[in-house]
Amino acid sequence: MGVSAIQEQHDILVDTIKNITKGDWKVLVLDETSKKIVDNVVKEDDILNQNIANIERIEEKRDMNPTMDAIYLLSPQPHIVDCVLADFERRRYRRAYLVWIGVLDPQLRRRIDSSPLAQQLLAGFETLTIDFYPRESHLITFRDPWSFPILYHPACNHLVREHMQTLAQKITGICVSLGEYPKVRFYKPRAPIHEASVLCGHLARFVQEELDQYAQWNPNFPPPTSRPQGVLVITDRSMDLMAPLVHEFTYQAMAHDLLPIKDGPEKVTFHMKINEGTPAEEEKDMELHEKDKVWVDNRHRHMKDTIDKLMDDFNKFINQNPNFTNENQNTTSLNAIKDMLAGLPQFQEMKEAYSLHLTMAQEAMNVFERHKLPDIASVEQTLATGVDEDFKKPKNILEQVVRLLDDEAISHADRLRLVMTYILYRGGVIPEDVRRLLAHASLPPSDDEAVNNLELLGGRTLKALKEPRTPPQPVFQQERRNSVVNEEYALSRFEPTLKRLLEDLCRGALDTTVFPYVKPPMDPNEDAASMQGSLRTAAPRWAGAGRRVVENRQRIIVFVAGGATYSEARTCYEVSASRGRDVFLATSHMLTPALFLRQVRDLSVDKRRLDLPQERPKPKAPAHLFERPAPPRPQQQQMPGGMPAPGQRRPVPPPAGGIPSGPRLPTAAMGNLNLGGPGGPSRPANGTPVPAPVPAAGPHKLEKEKDKEKEHKKKRFFGIKK
Repeated sequence: MGVSAIQEQHDILVDTIKNITKGDWKVLVLDETSKKIVDNVVKEDDILNQNIANIERIEEKRDMNPTMDAIYLLSPQPHIVDCVLADFERRRYRRAYLVWIGVLDPQLRRRIDSSPLAQQLLAGFETLTIDFYPRESHLITFRDPWSFPILYHPACNHLVREHMQTLAQKITGICVSLGEYPKVRFYKPRAPIHEASVLCGHLARFVQEELDQYAQWNPNFPPPTSRPQGVLVITDRSMDLMAPLVHEFTYQAMAHDLLPIKDGPEKVTFHMKINEGTPAEEEKDMELHEKDKVWVDNRHRHMKDTIDKLMDDFNKFINQNPNFTNENQNTTSLNAIKDMLAGLPQFQEMKEAYSLHLTMAQEAMNVFERHKLPDIASVEQTLATGVDEDFKKPKNILEQVVRLLDDEAISHADRLRLVMTYILYRGGVIPEDVRRLLAHASLPPSDDEAVNNLELLGGRTLKALKEPRTPPQPVFQQERRNSVVNEEYALSRFEPTLKRLLEDLCRGALDTTVFPYVKPPMDPNEDAASMQGSLRTAAPRWAGAGRRVVENRQRIIVFVAGGATYSEARTCYEVSASRGRDVFLATSHMLTPALFLRQVRDLSVDKRRLDLPQERPKPKAPAHLFERPAPPRPQQQQMPGGMPAPGQRRPVPPPAGGIPSGPRLPTAAMGNLNLGGPGGPSRPANGTPVPAPVPAAGPHKLEKEKDKEKEHKKKRFFGIKK
């Protein structure tokens, strides 16, 4: 897949800076949010290479630099506008180019427009729509786990509209960055039972309004291209409640589910020992990222295939480097390969990558066996798909569930996941049955609330005693298949609902009653026709020469409100490969099963305990930005003999034996101290200035001064402190 969301955002940022500097040195000023956006996709050297002399933070104390222009790359927040206006007030830089990572509120824009100083200092003003974080080539997040409670917590209704407008602006930014003015569709549940069922429809309309408005103000959007028009599908977590509960056995999803991976806001790391068993042994946080080819190549493989691939690749390396092994060494087990890796210091990068992934694979398989995940997964697959391994209606499923709930080897979290999966499969049970299941699982009564909270996401959990059972109607009907031949893959029969959605969309067969358009096409057969060829004429790629040539594959963007799973991310890559499309998954944040359980539990806690950023005190511009520089202290006039002039106080001497308040200059050197440089006034001990003769500046002296000035500028450009 040629196109990458990471590279697209990188190019937008670098091209914007390059087009402003045009070979002249400038300062780049960032804020906390915009710095995270930049750091996520651009190396600092890539920025400095565009004639950026220094990179500064607007919230921090900075030196005055009135001889140099500044590029402000900022987030559109009220306190950041305050910081900008404070800089203008002090004329911190010569001129200012304002670049916003998102749309500036009209009221904030008026504050800048009405500032006389802003009109004097502004040299440029533009808006980039890049307020999002590409995490993988086709996976984009907003790093916003608080989106889940805002959208689904009953006490957060007053926050929903503003939050959805923010989401709409970010989603529009993704479309614009990818050069797409897509058709917008959304998930509309058939028989909804939850208040948030209208979420996707409202959000889709907000996005359509933002896209239309952007196109109105930017006549060059969308850029001409030979690609078929893209499609944006707005869905939410309620479309598929099984995906965050069912165990997934592909490498990335399994690792995030079973291992203590630290999914931080800025990077994903796994803590492990490297060089184990050697004098160089140490513990280290190893990062999982796009530049790790082993990770990218294996993350969507089934764990069995991942282990086979890792071992095959290592054995190929051994065959190519026979001097690192001997005939008696075993290369058929993970532990043996890890031991051999410890003895390869010459191949440090390769060694660390393979050590990381062999360790992760081994530890994940240990948990898999220890917690009896094969037994759990066998039942889960039946509950999630509604059929057994022979694709027949399951029998005695409750007995299988209860037997697992009684097993002490099963973790408490897995028991709760199993209870939730069973209740969703049944389409609700009577309250007494919920309590019995929790008692069998030795789970606290408080988990009853967690189960019931699934109703806020559209899951049916409770029903009346004599109410007839009505199994939940799936978004897509189960496809009839033959029996699974391979037993290992029988534990991976379940596929997220998103996969069927994407496959039907690519075939032009996606149900318009469940996934309607915001603006229905004039021709109802347009989608089917678009699968056969282009809807737009060929022309140069947007943003001009110098950009990469990319494949003319249709682009599909799926936004999952409330968080997406790693199994859904895998699905997007698989459909991209099998259907010849570029499918991008965008979401507020990535969900692991543990995080999903916690967030579902929190839907019934007091909202004040959630500590939502939207309800914290609004950030303010730092006070130091508004402080006036201290005026220079008036020079003390002295009478002959060192007495102070009339009206001035005599300086207080330091106490006997005490430490002087400041450093003393050597007495012998004070008489020769030259404060003005060559030709400047010198001061004798009594402090009275005595003019010194000013020699004529000869050509040699001017040359030296020029060299010194060049050196001084060079140091400033590369951030060297004076």
